[in-house]
Amino acid sequence: MGKINLTINDELEREFREMAYKVKGMKKGFLTDATEEAIKVWLKSVKSKETSR
Repeated sequence: MGKINLTINDELEREFREMAYKVKGMKKGFLTDATEEAIKVWLKSVKSKETSR
């Protein structure tokens, strides 16, 4: 497993944590699951834009 240490806007972090909790529940690893899902969606979006050029 890789690790990424990053700093994000406080409001974005709060909103992400709240939504991750609502969607994933307060189970162990819920932030990791939500973050991986968000990265996959972002990668798919970027790849889609590259192929449409």
